[in-house]
Amino acid sequence: MYGLNGRILEVDLTTNNYRVVEVEEKIYKLFMGGRGLATYILAKTLGEKWRLLDPLSPENPLIIATGPLTGYYPGIKLIVSGKSPQSNGVVGSAISSELAVELKAAGYDAIVVKGASEKPVYLYIEDNRVEIRDASDLWGLRGRELIEKLVEKAKREHGLERPPGHLYIGPAGENLVRTAAVMAKLAHASGYGGYGAVMGSKKLKAILVKGNNPLPRIYNPEKFIELRQQAVKTLVERFARFRQWGTVSGTWYHGYHTSSMPIKNWQEEWHDNKEFSPGGFESKTWVKNPWADYGCPTACMKLSRTIAHGDKYVTDGPDYEMAAYLGTNLGVFKPEDAVRLSAVADDLGLCGIQTGNVVGFAIELYEKGLLTKEDVGYELKWGDVEAIEKLLYDIAYRRGIGRILAEGVYRAALELSRVKNTDLLKYTVQVKGIGIGAHGIRSGLDYPQPIAYACSVQGGDHTSVAGLPVKSTESEAWAAIMDSSVVCMFNDLGDNFILEYLNAVTGWNYTLDDLYNTGRRILTLQRILLLLGGPDVTWNPLEHDDNPPRFYEPLPTGPYKGRATDKSKVLELKAKYYAELGWDEKGVPREETMDKLGLGEFKNLLKQLVQG
Repeated sequence: MYGLNGRILEVDLTTNNYRVVEVEEKIYKLFMGGRGLATYILAKTLGEKWRLLDPLSPENPLIIATGPLTGYYPGIKLIVSGKSPQSNGVVGSAISSELAVELKAAGYDAIVVKGASEKPVYLYIEDNRVEIRDASDLWGLRGRELIEKLVEKAKREHGLERPPGHLYIGPAGENLVRTAAVMAKLAHASGYGGYGAVMGSKKLKAILVKGNNPLPRIYNPEKFIELRQQAVKTLVERFARFRQWGTVSGTWYHGYHTSSMPIKNWQEEWHDNKEFSPGGFESKTWVKNPWADYGCPTACMKLSRTIAHGDKYVTDGPDYEMAAYLGTNLGVFKPEDAVRLSAVADDLGLCGIQTGNVVGFAIELYEKGLLTKEDVGYELKWGDVEAIEKLLYDIAYRRGIGRILAEGVYRAALELSRVKNTDLLKYTVQVKGIGIGAHGIRSGLDYPQPIAYACSVQGGDHTSVAGLPVKSTESEAWAAIMDSSVVCMFNDLGDNFILEYLNAVTGWNYTLDDLYNTGRRILTLQRILLLLGGPDVTWNPLEHDDNPPRFYEPLPTGPYKGRATDKSKVLELKAKYYAELGWDEKGVPREETMDKLGLGEFKNLLKQLVQG
């Protein structure tokens, strides 16, 4: 086997035992690694009891997975997965962390954490040494203080001069907040899916990994060196804008030019505030530009702080998604205020996208008189940074109204609709329980295909959107390939290049058809598990394969005022999309599709779905 270890580390926190599981190469050829491997493990482990399984129960495994290109392709990502507390399906949630390459150098392609500890623990892995250690002194710590403690422990207790790769949760994960993220390096988050809550349900505060071995051997080293040099050169030349501005450049581009930025819970998508732009962030908040994770020539990261508060609030650039959802989406148009809220969310271990989404929902309800000061305990207003910061803390600690909002926007809307005796789902901007990313579809200039979110197997995930044709880099099949190989979407150099790179590393001799069939295979299995859903929420594709109601409302301002998503176009493209994937007219995978994709062993799950 080339490019892979063929070994998974399985840790049981209930019994305090672990074992190494050998994985046959044919499984990697079918599912690659990362998101695909996680989906396969979940279907095999939980398939028959999927509908009845609470994602926050000990039976739900937390999966940390690398891919065949981890450590070889420029940049570093890994996938966090499990049954999602938000969608009740499978989400492959990507995060940058040196833990990915450390894990592979330790001799494992993935970690599967089962069961739950009675007391707080952290997991320490160094090659064949696997320890479940007491984390009572770490429980309750927020991000910055926790990282300092972890570095100190690594030196004092494990004799490491350099910090190991790490993942951790903040108070939000400890309190089982469904918008809690799995975090790394203070400002990196695996936010989609709510896996911080899964980690918290297991009383697992952190995972530390140190690998001292070489990476697995490569099939064609000469070709690999040639392709890597080409990749680095191309990425440096092509993404100079990212190196200069990072994704925060979108605060002006998407807000002003494409009218696709969330403003006040998506009531608007256009602004002309020149201060809320990359230049504004650079002049008011940036301390270091640029910085990068392991082996990444794109270097899109920044280091920011609010000058008025010293080092109290420190974060990334922030990236576009955080600036949008904890900025304009909340009526905040000052760069330093967006940095402040992003830093708070990071420190608490909250996903900025998902939490910003539910906070925007709450402020709109307050604006419309559907939530009151009596409900919240204080006033909620657009742009009120003090109140918004307080609400972030209330969500992370499940205090007051935060107890309801901690359930995520979909479940919060259901609960508040019951309390208020009125339908509040129309104010949510989510798909299948997951708040959408900060890219609108109404103008048709950002995410131009109106089925992008509606048909995604990962709900509102902006990094995994549906599109036609399926055999193209515009499709979710391609996103599944990127998340399974595992390659950062910002370092994507196209399907033919990734194909050649993959073959040089693994020797699989894949064709382009093989590559896209792998994407289809992963999507089809994810689709079945998503539609099985349960236990508290299930999805009817006839109803829920759709956009939020707000996206059918005309844009109220800007150069594209009056544009809205065309419902008839959505229905037309949805039918074509189902057909290309080999799903029936209701969006349910066909039995013959399962056979063609080599998913025959999971037809029992399809049967369970069809029978209801």
